[in-house]
Amino acid sequence: MAPGIPAAMERPHFIGIGGAGMSGIAKILAQRGAAVAGSDAKESPTAEALRALGATVHIGHAAAHLADDASCVVVSSAIRADNPELVRAAGLDIPVVHRSDALAALMTGLRAIAVAGTHGKTTTTSMLAVALSELSLDPSYAIGGDLEGPGTNATHGSGNIFVAEADESDRSFQKYDPEVAIVLNVELDHHANYASMDEIYESFETFVGKVVPGGTLVIAADQPGAVELTRRVRDHSSLNVVTYGESETADVRVHKVTPRGLTSEVTVVLNGKFLTFTVSVPGRHYAHNAVAALAAGVALGIPAHNLASALGKYTGVKRRLQLKGEAAGVQVIDSYAHHPTEMTADLEAMRGAAADARLLVVFQPHLFSRTQELGTEMGRALALADASVVLDIYPAREDPIPGITSTLIIDAARAAGADVAAAHDKATIPEVIAGMAKPGDLVLTMGAGDVTDLGPQILDHLSS
Repeated sequence: MAPGIPAAMERPHFIGIGGAGMSGIAKILAQRGAAVAGSDAKESPTAEALRALGATVHIGHAAAHLADDASCVVVSSAIRADNPELVRAAGLDIPVVHRSDALAALMTGLRAIAVAGTHGKTTTTSMLAVALSELSLDPSYAIGGDLEGPGTNATHGSGNIFVAEADESDRSFQKYDPEVAIVLNVELDHHANYASMDEIYESFETFVGKVVPGGTLVIAADQPGAVELTRRVRDHSSLNVVTYGESETADVRVHKVTPRGLTSEVTVVLNGKFLTFTVSVPGRHYAHNAVAALAAGVALGIPAHNLASALGKYTGVKRRLQLKGEAAGVQVIDSYAHHPTEMTADLEAMRGAAADARLLVVFQPHLFSRTQELGTEMGRALALADASVVLDIYPAREDPIPGITSTLIIDAARAAGADVAAAHDKATIPEVIAGMAKPGDLVLTMGAGDVTDLGPQILDHLSS
């Protein structure tokens, strides 16, 4: 039986309870019987889902929202020191707990799988959650996105496995003690927190060093940063290392990925035997995510053929190449990709799915710092589309950086031969794209900001 409520979390208050990571922890605590409360900037389906579980959710941030008898206040790295609820917590001497510490407490006593790496964490974690559930293992899980099937990002299961998306962006993944750690890739990202690749490697080495004695590291064999990390940790005496990928030296070798429209058929070689299964999302990148999930499950002792069959039940995560609908013969798909590697993977997948049709992209850059460092690479990625529209930068938590705008991406895209245009008024995009699209075309809304809202609006214009 899964553990109960961690110490001092009987009456937690979450600042920013609607966030993907925060809401998942709140849901699990509510399902375990905690009296959960919190606040968020605006109403959302997530807030309603939390209320349905018995949580108290306030809209807006105010000192009065924090109850005097709260046992702790849970925050993420995005919460600023002057938040009125955080200030009140200090005045009441209420303990403040980082999101990662709360998640680590929830995993205590369970067989944990922690999924890290710059691209694919949400998808890989979701694939594992779906497959293990399909096998009646009833795992607990906390994911950075909502599953298409169950429609939630977290649940408290009765089984002894906990699958968690492990966030390297703020080093919070170093808090976990997993039995299995997955590292999908190691790249320079999250520029506000890491100044160099050396810092990235050191952070991942700390994460891998937290794997329990006798546990397993599942790591990519084809990605250069992952290969270097493998070299650095191979000598850890109590660590089992399992590599996966297309490399001839991979322990779990990807033999073939065959596109089937918006799905793929994947064949791997595991322990000298061929194993073929279906992945219900397109592209080689997602096929590799599924193979990482397969290797992790096998490391826990689950039969590979059972896992392979169960992985075929995965139908996707919201915003990860999610089909939003079809109108006038045009399919509209949504992508969370915002780093050049993610963008290239999703664009290549859509390029294959489009076949002879056109691929039209609406891209919204995410963060000024990321655009400053990687804007040129983002522009080059857009050359894979037949035509692109680039919106202004979505700032999220950042203040503007002088001189850094979407023009950096647009110029790089044009230099790479892309057909690309700037769009400063997001409201005009649905009509523009509907006017461009022809039957058979694929339209991809791409980015980590509110560009996702445009998909339904584009479909409405296509219908009319």
